[in-house]
Amino acid sequence: MSEFGDIYRGRRVLITGHTGFKGSWLSLWLNQLGAEVAGYALEDQKDFPNLEMFDLGSCIKDFRGDICDLERLSKVFEEFKPEFVFHLAAQALVLSSHDRPVATFETNVMGMVNVLECVRNNPSVDVAVLITSDKVYQNEEWCWGYRENDTLGGHDPYSGSKSCAEHVVHSYVKSFLAATSTVVATARAGNVIGGGDWAMNRIVPDCVRAWSEERSVKVRSPLATRPWQHVLEPLSGYLWLGSCLFEKRSKLDGEAFNFGPAQEHDRSVGELLEAMVERWPGAEWESVSPSGPPEEAMRLKLSCDKALSVLGWHAVLDFEESVSLTADWYRYWNTNKKGMANYSISQIAEYVRKSSDRKLAWASK
Repeated sequence: MSEFGDIYRGRRVLITGHTGFKGSWLSLWLNQLGAEVAGYALEDQKDFPNLEMFDLGSCIKDFRGDICDLERLSKVFEEFKPEFVFHLAAQALVLSSHDRPVATFETNVMGMVNVLECVRNNPSVDVAVLITSDKVYQNEEWCWGYRENDTLGGHDPYSGSKSCAEHVVHSYVKSFLAATSTVVATARAGNVIGGGDWAMNRIVPDCVRAWSEERSVKVRSPLATRPWQHVLEPLSGYLWLGSCLFEKRSKLDGEAFNFGPAQEHDRSVGELLEAMVERWPGAEWESVSPSGPPEEAMRLKLSCDKALSVLGWHAVLDFEESVSLTADWYRYWNTNKKGMANYSISQIAEYVRKSSDRKLAWASK
């Protein structure tokens, strides 16, 4: 492959959270792009089988440690000497943040501090793309999309921790990194679907677990609306942002970018479920009254005009294509269990072809 200006070929790329949903797909894609990839993640990852499923152990360096352990993380930076850093390690679930608020703030805020401390102390790093969330914004339940310069906030520990992480990045850029050759940017995306997501209390993996056992799914908020996007969409944005940072340097330094689908592709949880049911024979779901922690926001949209204007990036897939890729991956896994690395690579190739056909800047020859 030669996408993204062939920037990553032969370069050392460190991914924090490489065993997670987005991190494993990013590791696989970067390996296909010819990068020398290393990952850093927690040792105990029983609920994240993608490292083995994607056969990443044979093609990337696998470092283990806590993102909150600055000494361990520093040693990894010093040993690997990354040129690119993609920071995805996080406590990524809203409901879990209510159960473990201290751990959520430690991981998401101090984890960002530790990554940036390593970046500023290692001149090998040319580019750092730091992933936060679409939930960094003070959610007013607006019907229009949040822009990168809208007020940051957070009504729950997860959202609050991610907005804090954005402030950490801003302070490090202004205090330490602006005078160096290292350039950084933050990326905000959310509500990602696709194969290889095994997290608890997330709609698609909950459905897959239930439907693979021929059980109905209980859903708390079927009317909640989200900008659903396939996992390869924001990853293409992260990779293109990294490439543009490397090429343009200071013009993008310290900037934030939203990555998401066009607003007309937003759908409710119920619509997502119905689209999944059409592709999974015998699947069923039912609405139940919410209980426990406060519900997530009912409406959440992002404006991605900045990514389009500055980077020439926009989402490729429509809602139906995103659901098809997701359902196809899980149905293949449900009946086959083997060959998931090659199947996932084929989905990346399909996505790249569609991006090239639709004249995306990063996929242009």
